[in-house]
Order: sequence, then C-alpha cells, then structure tokens
Amino acid sequence: MQQILSYPIGIPGQPWGDAERAAWRSRQLRQRSHADDVVTRVDALRDRFDIETYATLDAGGRSYPLLAIRSRDWNPDLPIGVVTGGVHGYETSGIEGALAFVEQCAAGYAGRINLLVVPCVSPWGYEHVQRWNVDAIDPNRSFRAGSPAQESAALVALLAPLRDSVLVHVDLHETTDTDESEFRPALAARDGMPFEPGGIPDGFYLVDDSEHPQPAFQQAVIAAVERVTHIAPADADGGMIGSPVVAHGVIEYPLERLGLCAGITGARYVTTTEVYPDSPRTTPAQCNAAQVASIVAALDYALAHR
Repeated sequence: MQQILSYPIGIPGQPWGDAERAAWRSRQLRQRSHADDVVTRVDALRDRFDIETYATLDAGGRSYPLLAIRSRDWNPDLPIGVVTGGVHGYETSGIEGALAFVEQCAAGYAGRINLLVVPCVSPWGYEHVQRWNVDAIDPNRSFRAGSPAQESAALVALLAPLRDSVLVHVDLHETTDTDESEFRPALAARDGMPFEPGGIPDGFYLVDDSEHPQPAFQQAVIAAVERVTHIAPADADGGMIGSPVVAHGVIEYPLERLGLCAGITGARYVTTTEVYPDSPRTTPAQCNAAQVASIVAALDYALAHR
C-alpha cells in the first residue's frame, strides 16, 4: 500500500532541492573513523600485498584515501578476482568481511588468481553510518560513465582497464532493519514519491545478474554460507524485497542497467551478497564470517569452472 510518509525533511510529494539536501546533510553525524578502522588495517597488509590509493574522496570537509589491495606479483596470465565492500558505508560486515578475507585467506590464492580488493568504497558513508554519500546520492545506483557520485566514478575508473578480463566479482552488502525504517522513507522523500512499505528478509541472500545468470555458481555460494548463518526464505508472495526468488536464497537484478557495483566488471561470475545483521539468529562475527565464506566459495567455484 502506497502512502505519503511524514519524513522530517522536505514537502511530501515534492523532490528535494539544494536546501533539502543541505538540511539532510546537516543531520548526519560522524560516528566512527575510517582512518582507525580501515586505513590502519590496510596499512598492516603492506608487507604482503600491493596497496594503491586509487583516488581521494573529499566529502564533508574531510579527505579520505580510497584504497585498493592487490595481489603482489600480479601475473597477466592468471584470471582476476574482484571483491568490493562498503559501497553502502553503513553495511559494516561488507567492510569487515573484505578485510578479514585478505587477512586470513587471500594468501592461499597466490599463483592461482590475481586479486583486487576494495574494502571500503564509501568512507564518508562508513563514518556517518549512511547508505548515501554526502550529496544524498546512492553510490550503488551510480556505477556508470559520468557518475554524479565521486565514490562510484573513482571505482569505475579503477576497474575500467580490467573490464571484461575479470573472472569473478563479489560485492558485499547487508540488508538491515534501517532500510525500511530510514533509508527507503528517505529515498521516497528525496524523490517526491509515495513510500511503499515492504519487508526485510530474515537471513542471508544473493543477487544474481538477470541478464547473465549463473545459478550453479550462486548455489555454491549459498551452500557455503549456509554452514555459517541462515538463508532467508521467500515471503508469502514467493519474493524478497519486491523481486521473485529464483532459487534458494537468490533473486536477480539487471546489474549493469541499474548502475550497480557488481555490474561494472563484466565478470562471468558475479554476485551481490546480502547479510541480515539485525536477526536475533546471528551475530556480528557470523555476519563477517558469512561474507568471507561467500568470497572463498565464489573464488573456488570460478577457478574450478573457468
């Protein structure tokens, strides 16, 4: 059922202008430190991996290094695996999972696949526990040429030389209760649209590419994660977040057409993970472990089915 939601910014039914975006920005509070939580951990990897500052993000009066971690001794004869986390900065297990994978597992792939890991695409969003960037733009609808989102444009530029050379790309996300209580209402208010109440899936699920689906690949990832945390069931209509469930724990989007991060590499094997950190049936440690399990399963499947 559609309804006009009373959001604290803007006039219901009217899209935001500059004043409303400024009012929204003024409400965002810095709650944690990208330098302490992310940069410090990346710096600790410099003796084992090549670290690149691929751009600098200037947002909210601060500058943030956008960091990529690469396999040392990059071999052009090997396939490429890409892992991205923190496209939505508030989705903590994506950042934690990407870093934990590099710290714990990435060395085991040396000589088998070139790895490029971007653990935190949106550091301003990470610090402010926000889905959008400082300009009230969703980075994960903005991965395209001429992107209005600095974070998205920088990642597109980083990965452009690898376009269509990537074998596997895993993009790490969460679906949280605040998606329904804050971020979807904010989106409706920003765009002057009616808010359509939905639901939050209770458990982990994946998003495949509807234009190039890889169902066996997705199920290999689901099977690995199911040993760590529970998989979300379909709702009463056979769907999740408005999309039909096409297999156990899997929905599909046209990734590139929607400007989603997972669609920018042209990889044969691609998935977007969705962890549910608010479930009473899981813990933060399990959420992080589920992200790591996703990456490992995706890489192993892709290498076995090149």
